[in-house]
Amino acid sequence: MPKGRLPKPAHMRQNRTKKIGATTLQNPDTSDQPKRRKTPPLQNPDPDHRVFHELTIAWWKRVWKSPMVSEYLPTDIDGLARLAILVDDYYKNPHKEVLAEIRLQEARFGLSPIDRSRLQWEIGKGEEAERKRKPQRQQQVEPSPADPRGILGVVK
Repeated sequence: MPKGRLPKPAHMRQNRTKKIGATTLQNPDTSDQPKRRKTPPLQNPDPDHRVFHELTIAWWKRVWKSPMVSEYLPTDIDGLARLAILVDDYYKNPHKEVLAEIRLQEARFGLSPIDRSRLQWEIGKGEEAERKRKPQRQQQVEPSPADPRGILGVVK
């Protein structure tokens, strides 16, 4: 049994301030809004007309289905395409130097949780996620067995 008080439910906490300038990103799969952007073809910006690895193509599709896509500008497609070339190079010939460069480039596009935090992007929870989440039940304290000292009193 935990000692001390249980934490308050999230909706009852006092400090629910949001970061100034923070953006809440909506997941296109759960959002009511129509999808904003189609997945651009991976072959267009590729200068050497390479045949991409199947894992690179899957990565490209996941990036363009992610909630971050709402924040990307058309000029970001070129940067993501260069990143796709690095990802493809890594899948074809893994080296830690290429992986380090991928990590640096991914940070520019908010592709990891810590990068999204740095960019002040939050992934919005859909209504369905809120319904699925059950509030924590208050643990009921079982009454302790009768304390024998309770019958004692002050004798005059």
